[in-house]
Amino acid sequence: MQSAEGVLTLGEGGAPFLRAPRLGEALGVPDLWIEEEGLNPTGTFKARGAAVGMARARELGIKRVALPTAGNAGGAWSAYGAAAGIEVGVAMPADAPDLTKRECTAYGARVVLVNGLIGDAGKIVARSAKEDGWFDAATLKEPYRIEGKKTMGLEIFDAFAGQRVPDVVLYPCGGGVGLIGIWKAIAELRELGWWRGSLPRMVAVQSATCAPIVKAFEARADASEVWQGAETIAAGIRIPKALGDFLVLRAIYESDGCAVAVPDEQTRAMMRKIPTLAGVFACPEGAAAAAAVGNLREKGWIKPSERVLVVNTGTGLKYADLVEANPPLQSSDSKL
Repeated sequence: MQSAEGVLTLGEGGAPFLRAPRLGEALGVPDLWIEEEGLNPTGTFKARGAAVGMARARELGIKRVALPTAGNAGGAWSAYGAAAGIEVGVAMPADAPDLTKRECTAYGARVVLVNGLIGDAGKIVARSAKEDGWFDAATLKEPYRIEGKKTMGLEIFDAFAGQRVPDVVLYPCGGGVGLIGIWKAIAELRELGWWRGSLPRMVAVQSATCAPIVKAFEARADASEVWQGAETIAAGIRIPKALGDFLVLRAIYESDGCAVAVPDEQTRAMMRKIPTLAGVFACPEGAAAAAAVGNLREKGWIKPSERVLVVNTGTGLKYADLVEANPPLQSSDSKL
């Protein structure tokens, strides 16, 4: 049981829920909201899981923690490891965003780059844990990361309690722990009798070129198969098979939600559109979730009268190279 004295924080949580009417009008859903997780420490929602996971590791006397990552989780756990005085080892794909590699090393983590995907990085972490005494903090290998991410669901309740809760929540799904955590929070609040009325339909958003959850959902399966040749500009959702895929699918089915795939060209276009219409520089994963709103609205799955919440899981500043200046930047002596 974690004590109050054991709390470890860098200021995570409390993400704002931003009304985005101009973006909503463009997507055909006027009552559109964005949960802006990019304001967390290290720029993503990963800080929530790292805060709780590292706090408990410190309480248990763990000295070395290792994890595989697509990039952002490594940055977050490295930061909280530095704050906790715990050594951090990170294995990530060699083609992960460059900024996330630099971020991990800036916090003092040991970084191993893998010629492969996150599953290959996971094998290195598992072997290091067995042979060299690292604690393996990979997704769902310990219970505390999900408890940290569950706070997103608690904050949805807090932000909308006493008024109309979102009819639909769209979440970019790689490992899917955030979606699992949100649904866990909602289920627990409902069991306590605090969440009254309807529940939001949960939507898992993936890339069209890495969509194992979508494929499983369309087949009404309970688990996904490994996606071959996974590739997408949204590194955080380039996960060929999520360890907790069955929990993601359960949340989708229980909420009458769905899983949808978005082409990278739509994601890239939405990365340009969201800042100009909502003032939020979204990460590619969040942009994919916003693009899915328009796609589901066109299909009639989302109604124009519904309240829709898009979870932007991180800041687009980490992926600024994906957004070209349009129009091209002018020389310093040009007029506006």
